[in-house]
This record gives sequence, C-alpha cells and structure tokens, in this order.
Amino acid sequence: MSSAILSSFQAYAPGKTDLLSVAWGLVALLTIYITHWLYRWRNPKTKGVLPPGSMGLPFIGETIQLIMPSASIDLPPFIKSRLKRYGPIFRTNVAGRPVIISADREFNYYILRQDGRLVDTWSLDTFAEVFDQTSQSSRKYTRNLTLNHFGVEALKERLIPRMEDTIRKTLAAWSSQESMEVKSAAITLTIDFAARQLFSGDLEKAPLKLSDMFNDLVEGLMSFPLNIPGTAHHKCLKIHKEVRLMMGDVLKKRRMSPPSSSHGTDRQEDLLDHLIQDMNKESFLNEDFVVQLMFGLLFVTSDSISTTLALAFKLLAEHPSVLEELTAEHEEILKNRENADSPLTWNEYKSMTFTLQVIHEVLRLGNIAPGLFRRALQDIPVNGYTIPKGWVIMIATAALHLNSNQFDDPLVFNPRRWKDIQSSVVSKSFMPFGVGLKQCAGAEYSRVFLATFLHVLVTKYRWAIVKGGKIVRAPIIRFPDGFHYKISEKIN
Repeated sequence: MSSAILSSFQAYAPGKTDLLSVAWGLVALLTIYITHWLYRWRNPKTKGVLPPGSMGLPFIGETIQLIMPSASIDLPPFIKSRLKRYGPIFRTNVAGRPVIISADREFNYYILRQDGRLVDTWSLDTFAEVFDQTSQSSRKYTRNLTLNHFGVEALKERLIPRMEDTIRKTLAAWSSQESMEVKSAAITLTIDFAARQLFSGDLEKAPLKLSDMFNDLVEGLMSFPLNIPGTAHHKCLKIHKEVRLMMGDVLKKRRMSPPSSSHGTDRQEDLLDHLIQDMNKESFLNEDFVVQLMFGLLFVTSDSISTTLALAFKLLAEHPSVLEELTAEHEEILKNRENADSPLTWNEYKSMTFTLQVIHEVLRLGNIAPGLFRRALQDIPVNGYTIPKGWVIMIATAALHLNSNQFDDPLVFNPRRWKDIQSSVVSKSFMPFGVGLKQCAGAEYSRVFLATFLHVLVTKYRWAIVKGGKIVRAPIIRFPDGFHYKISEKIN
C-alpha cells in the first residue's frame, strides 16, 4: 500500500529540474520588479521634463551627502559640485522626499512672491516635527503677534533699552571669566532675553536649563530623520518633548492665576498674556498650538542671532581695520549724547550705517540657515523644465550670497562692499531673512539685537581668542571646537 502511494506521488511530483525552473522564474520576476522600481525611483513621473540631477539611493536619497560636514565657510560641497555639474536648478532626494534645489536668482525672487498661489511655506521633516506645519490663518496670526511684540514699534518703545541692559550685565559677567565659549554663552543670552519677553522668565526656576536644552536641540535639526535611540534626531525630538512639557506647565499655571496674583501688579503684559486673551477668540489657539508657538519663537529669536554673534567675534578679531571703523562709529554716538550713560535709542540705531554693513556681511558669509523652503502647489515651469506639484523647492541662499557675479571675492569679509552695492543685488541675491511680505517677522529684532550687542562690545570691551575657532558647515554652520575668547573691559 505504502509503495503504491509513493509511486503515485513520484509520478505527479515535479522533478529537480522543474523546481529549479520555478526558482529561476521567481528570481527573474523579482529582478524585473526591483529594476522597474529603481527606474521609477530614479526617474519620477512628470508631465514635463524634470530638472537634471540624481535621486540617490532608495529611501535615503542623497541625505548623507547633503549633511556631510565641510571645514569651510564656502558652499557645502554637495551643492557646489551639483551646481557645477547640473546648473543653477537641479533635483535631488532628501530622506525619501523629492527636492528641487535652486540657485537661480530670478526664479528664486519670483517664487518667493508666489506664496499661497504657486507655492506655500514648507519645512524639512525634522523641522516639521519640531515646528508643526500650520494653516494660513494661524500663520497670519503668528506673524501679526510676532510683529506686535518683537517688531519696530515694540523695539522703539521698550525692547532696545531692555536689550542694552541685559547685554551690559552679560558682558560684565563674561569679562570676569578666564575665557568664554561665545556660541553657547550667546545662546544663553538670547534664549533668556527672549524668554523674559515671551513669558516674563517663568522658566527661570525650571528643573532643566532652557538654553542648554536648545544647544542640544539644534544639533539634531539637520540630522538624518531616523527616530531610534542613540541618533541625533531621536535626541532632538526627546528634548523638544521635554521643553514643550515645561512650557505647558507655565501656560497652565498662568491660566489658573491672574497676573496680579502670580507676578505682581507692576508686571507688564507679555506675549503669553496676549495669547491667553486670544484663546477665547481664535479656534486654532488651543494649548498645544500655544506651546508650539512659544517654542518656535524661542528658537527663531535665539539660534541665528547667537551663531551670528559668535561668527562676528571671529571676523572682527581677524580684521582690525573693520573693528577700528566700527568702534569709531559707536564712539561717535556716545560723543553726540548730552549724557554718555543714556540708554541707546531707536534714532541712534538707525544712524549705525557701518554697523549694519558689518551685520549684513556676517549674515552673508554665515548663511545660518541651509535655505528657504517652499512646496509646489501645482506644476511649475522653469527654464524648459517642470517642477511637479507636491515637490519641495529649496532656495539655496548660500549660493546667492557667495556668487562671485554679484559679490566680488565672495569669501572675503568686506563690510565696505555694502556702501556701493546695487539695490537689485540686495533684493535678489541677499535674503538671510527671506523676501518681501514673507520676510521673517523677527528680521528687524535680530538686526537690532546684533547692533546693540556690538555697540556695548566695541565701546566697553576688547577680546582675544584662547582656543577653538574651527568652522564646519553640515549644511548649517557650526563650531565643533567652540569659540573660546578672553573678554576684557577697556581701560580708558
């Protein structure tokens, strides 16, 4: 019986040759599928012709090349090499997302004026997780709120003297140290000052120091978005959560107790008071939104300013003739006062012609942000190519700021270049804060803070480097060894 069954099975079972054929067939099908998938990855569908470029490896794209550190203030090699190979507009892929990178000044100038029509504001994945994408109505509200508390009128009426007082105390403390790591110390300065304007310093007694947390947070923002323990991205998101919890506690306590009972009747209304009042008027103003907004405002009023300050220390120390001219401008301001100890005024700030040229030159060379990001709301034709709907457009501001056609010797620190620079170059090739109506709402705040800091620094102090000073771009500019300076009060 058993032998009969075995004989029947052998008669109908496939032989070794048949099994091998099936296996090879499956391999062939899998190879065809993978080949087709790779082709589609490298050649995305579009109604027109895509800009030249490469999509890199599946899922990863060219992310690793983009964030590869470069020990130079020049353009990141990733962008520089591709501009040379492909021209001013090329395609790539960052963390699985198709991106168009543009260094075309005319196209960039055009596209930045098409917000809400051809494009809308967008952030890289890590930034999007940390700074939630929001609706147009909430963006408009946020912009108006920021201008109300950090704009020109706020600067004129109350912020400049507060800045100067804080900076004076800070520099006095720095000068008492053997040396200061300027970048991290500047983050502490800018975070603490902004926090006092946002919520009257309610986080000063928090269990964790806010400025230290922001130092670590920044390092993860341009990392590969891999959210597993041990990665910079994971640490960034963890810190973000901790900061939000701290700010959430501040919001809840403030809502439960009126200003008169928790802060005293002499406390002036801060931005958090303004938000709490509006929470009953605007549907999108829930606790999560308020906390996220406070977090975002702290970041944008601190990181770029602190990085620019650190770079200014280095560049001014290396260019004594620029420092001499800058110092002369500020000493002239003191001479023209009836009382040399009077606080800095808005009119004095507006008279700082060379100071603003120095600030612009530091911003031009520093290129603090990797670029400006937009998302195509429809197919966009450009130079015979098509940018597909939904694709991200990265305006490579560094490529504009370091373009030798617009700026002679672009890697040279030369503030005097701004004396005769054409307005068309400024409008289309210099955009550290964006352009037009979408310019960063804190642009003037940043310039005033930097100018006020320089005013106190050059009139009261001198400084010399102790160690560090190395610059790395990845693609955000960073100082891996720190900028350690000995700051000393001038003896008149």
